[in-house]
Amino acid sequence: MIRIGANPICWSNDDKQEIGGDIPLEQCLSEAKAIGIEGMELGHKFPREAEALRPILAGHGLDLVGGWYSTFLLERDAEHEFKAARAHIDLLKAFGCKVFIVAECTRTVHGTEGMPLSQRPVMTEVEWGRFSAGLTRFADYLDREGLTLVYHHHMGTVVQTEAEVDRMMETTGPAVKLLLDTGHITWAGGDPARLARNYRDRIAHVHTKDVRTDVAREAEAQDWSFLQSVLAGVYTVPGDGSIDYVSVFREIPDYSGWIVIEAEQDPVKAPPARYVKLGFDNLNRFIDEAGLKR
Repeated sequence: MIRIGANPICWSNDDKQEIGGDIPLEQCLSEAKAIGIEGMELGHKFPREAEALRPILAGHGLDLVGGWYSTFLLERDAEHEFKAARAHIDLLKAFGCKVFIVAECTRTVHGTEGMPLSQRPVMTEVEWGRFSAGLTRFADYLDREGLTLVYHHHMGTVVQTEAEVDRMMETTGPAVKLLLDTGHITWAGGDPARLARNYRDRIAHVHTKDVRTDVAREAEAQDWSFLQSVLAGVYTVPGDGSIDYVSVFREIPDYSGWIVIEAEQDPVKAPPARYVKLGFDNLNRFIDEAGLKR
């Protein structure tokens, strides 16, 4: 079963909270519901206590999809990470969420506006061993809690390129699943359709944002940071950029789960209600054209 969700980063940015900082949570949720969105991921404006969050989401008829969790497995072991994640685990379980979204954030540059992407961290051979073993162990812990770890490859982090995603998938255990993010892998020079084809049996969550290739090329030429690039419009909603979504979706014919619109933009330049509606309509068309099961 396919369900379409959204991330509140389409309204208010989490890495630089001034972007969309004036947009209240109520506006985000009411606009999402009016568009036809069924569920929302967490953002910084969401309460993190189940008893506070439940009536807010219920009041808009929205489910909780899940939410980002930053790991630091190069700096601490899986047991420490698991203990640190306890509150996040309990919140997701309270809402019946299925996936636990993880991104390794040791030395990441994606949240630092003055740090160009060219300065992002790259793991050493020793660090790769530590990371893969720790991620596998963390995923095994989460599996026993009834949650599936889905790894979010991301610009500016230690798992950014297609080759790095391949290595991560090859060196981790079966409990580690992939969050396929079409926008991040495309901007990193990869092929989202190839990732979908190669890991179709381990893809357990999908984030969709499109890429404006002219902005991506300028970002590389000018040595911009991730946030500079976002403000310049490197990302947009599905169908408004360069990605062939039908080709991507055809590679995961048996996928069942959430497909989430996660297109961070400057809401002043790209009004969220209009752009998320555009992405929602395009996604529905792409899903049907690709023949995915509703």
